[in-house]
Amino acid sequence: MTKNKFSCYLIAGISLLLFSIIATCVVIDENLLKSIDQPIIQLVRGTLTDGKTIFFKTMTKFGDTSTVVLLTVGLAAVLYFAKQKVSAIWLVINSAIIQGAGNTALKFIFNRPRPAGEHLVSAGGTSFPSGHSMGSMLLYGTLIILLPKFIKNKPLCLSLQILLGLLILSVGTSRIYLGVHYPTDVIGGFLMGIAWLSFSFPHFKKYDELAH
Repeated sequence: MTKNKFSCYLIAGISLLLFSIIATCVVIDENLLKSIDQPIIQLVRGTLTDGKTIFFKTMTKFGDTSTVVLLTVGLAAVLYFAKQKVSAIWLVINSAIIQGAGNTALKFIFNRPRPAGEHLVSAGGTSFPSGHSMGSMLLYGTLIILLPKFIKNKPLCLSLQILLGLLILSVGTSRIYLGVHYPTDVIGGFLMGIAWLSFSFPHFKKYDELAH
């Protein structure tokens, strides 16, 4: 196993382990997570203002199912017609299959109720793991990984990667601020997204190299 492949699998394994710890607490006793959830909720939701509410309502839309689907279809089409078929397929697998089917299954399994209290946006279904967080990590995380293939200007590429990283964090934070997710829901969604991206990347890279 190459060093890079081992590193990817190591990151995937650590992410899955951390997710499993949170998931176990959700199943056994949610109160075990209060020491993590409450300080973060207080930090993020300590002061609700009109400006922050507008900002986070805007940010959360980048993780909405409709937004993720539209961006995935559009970007996959661009990649496909640019003769980047492996990249297009990997994007669709990550953002549609893993996010769509995977997150739905996980929510069904854990069946964690959403936080009590004021919700600043409507949100149905269960809470763990956060679909917006997992979806944004899978979609925008895939783009972070793909960018160096298409943008050879390193400072520009890095700047765009940082912006996408901040977007992912903003989507996750928005779910806490808007009151529809616990912080551990968001962390769980991020961890599952990272785990899949890290595990699947070596396989994507292998087939992408074979295709070119």
